[in-house]
Amino acid sequence: MAIKLISDSTCDLTPELLERYDITLAPLYVTQDGVTRRDGVDIHPQDIFDHVAAGGSLPSTSAVNIADYQELFSKYAQEYEAVIHFNIGQGFSACHQNAVIAAEDFDNVYVVDTRNLTMGQGLLVVEAAEAARRGMAAQDIVEMMNSLIDKVATTFVVDRLDYLAKGGRCSSVVALGANLLKLKPCIVLSDGKMAVGKKYRGVFDKVLLDYVRDQLGSGDYRRDRCVIVHAACKPETVAAVRAVVDEYGFDEVIVGEAGCTISSHCGPNTLGVLFLKK
Repeated sequence: MAIKLISDSTCDLTPELLERYDITLAPLYVTQDGVTRRDGVDIHPQDIFDHVAAGGSLPSTSAVNIADYQELFSKYAQEYEAVIHFNIGQGFSACHQNAVIAAEDFDNVYVVDTRNLTMGQGLLVVEAAEAARRGMAAQDIVEMMNSLIDKVATTFVVDRLDYLAKGGRCSSVVALGANLLKLKPCIVLSDGKMAVGKKYRGVFDKVLLDYVRDQLGSGDYRRDRCVIVHAACKPETVAAVRAVVDEYGFDEVIVGEAGCTISSHCGPNTLGVLFLKK
């Protein structure tokens, strides 16, 4: 069965994975100084970081609109037997609601609320792509995705909380206190919501190594794939994290960078290790 996979740009899949599985992205919107651009098309994370570092205001992000989804669905619903679209969790954006409305005009378009973001969302898209290659029917893939959503382990550590505070994800008081105490909180996604997990203290690079061991030490994960996703971390920082991840025997380790939508809220020096639990 010929199935087309589409995802919101928030999946943060690497160009290599997008090409490997022929995945099309629906870009969210990023507004900076009154100018609205498309995530990953007209604006990139470093543009945002440079703007804020120079004293500029934090950009705002907005959902893919219904018309955008209708245009995408119309194109691919005619070319393929089925289309499966993956949304950023509806707890974070109106994308899912808009996609569901747009899909009402098509009999062969399926919409999945991943209840996730960044490469947690991306892991589900890759799972679906591999299932499609095995010949699984679209409805069966959607059912499988819904059963996997709760198995996605999405966590990340942030070096600074001012982006989260400016974006309304945590209070400025909490951010100030964490910065003064040199705390590096682990943000945990659970049931489509973000919460603060373990609070690490110390230098960011060392904290990350402790964080990785905490995440993988239990062994409660599938060994086929692990993702390292980061926002503007130094190459040597990512390499050190990769070296620790490699100790746990994954078949494939993917290293990717957070896109504009995610970076707008987490800021630079953010890193997560994501995987599917058993």
